[in-house]
Amino acid sequence: MAKPNYSFEKRQRELAKKKKKVEKLQEKAARKTSGGGVDQGEEATQDGSPADGTKATDTQPNP
Repeated sequence: MAKPNYSFEKRQRELAKKKKKVEKLQEKAARKTSGGGVDQGEEATQDGSPADGTKATDTQPNP
């Protein structure tokens, strides 16, 4: 019976981790450049209203 090659398996795990880390960094950089400085939760339509369709109203009562 053949002896298991643990160093090969370890190297493959290390390569997989490195690949995953690089992909994550690339994805993060892509989100940063495509965001244009606006957070996803704070997007607004062209007329300035919130993207979720709610209306912005004052919370303070009129005197």
